[in-house]
Amino acid sequence: MELSLSGNALKTFHRSVTSLARIGTDLVLRASPAELVLHTLNSSRSAYQSVAFKPDFLDSFRLLQAPSSSSYSPVVCSVLLKSVCSVLRTPATSVDRLSALLPSPDATKLQWTLQCHNGVKKTYWINCNAEPDIQNLSLDRRRFPSSFVVRPRDLTRLLSNFQSSLHEITIIATEPSAMPSDAGTEIGGKAVELRSYIDPAKDNSDSALHTQLWIDPADEFLQYTHVGNPVDVTFGVKELKAFLSFCEGCEVDIHLFLRKLASLS
Repeated sequence: MELSLSGNALKTFHRSVTSLARIGTDLVLRASPAELVLHTLNSSRSAYQSVAFKPDFLDSFRLLQAPSSSSYSPVVCSVLLKSVCSVLRTPATSVDRLSALLPSPDATKLQWTLQCHNGVKKTYWINCNAEPDIQNLSLDRRRFPSSFVVRPRDLTRLLSNFQSSLHEITIIATEPSAMPSDAGTEIGGKAVELRSYIDPAKDNSDSALHTQLWIDPADEFLQYTHVGNPVDVTFGVKELKAFLSFCEGCEVDIHLFLRKLASLS
């Protein structure tokens, strides 16, 4: 596998790696003729993030043909995210081009090269994990009863109502028409609730600050869909904020899908 990128593509790549580093410790690269995918999984296996780049996004991208084969097989390798972050420690504004090279599918090192504007060339070799923890998540969004589209800055503003030390948050989605009639003056069409989640097993759960925020989707979201019974999902705030920061930097809206799952494997 060999690739290179520069300009805005390099800035987006840098932003992607930074976001992934806030989720997990290992970076898995999947390269196929159709795309380059970066993904990671956190240590508790409760959060997974994936970023895919099409070949035309990169300046150059190709798979190296194995000597004993006439085809281009997909390439998968895993490296430590902190090592990649060390490579990208040089500001993107100072780099003219970034290149990466995996000489063969079973290579033990991934080469990174930075061509800087001042003429300096930096080359790094990062060890590939001998036994990478390869994960692939596939979900059918059509089976999710709730979804909404929101601007990153709007969701960040809503989250600012909660204490900064909060580890997990719960989102409860309902149909606006499903709200009790006697609650019309209090919450009206506010069909989405954000609620701080405090582990009841902890001794200080009673003294901790609990926050509940009701939201009218028509006021805060660009799009909102919900079908069926209420859905509540609890997840980590750290991972959500990492995703928010990435989307805000890329100037794209967030599309969240909610579904209550018994387990995730």
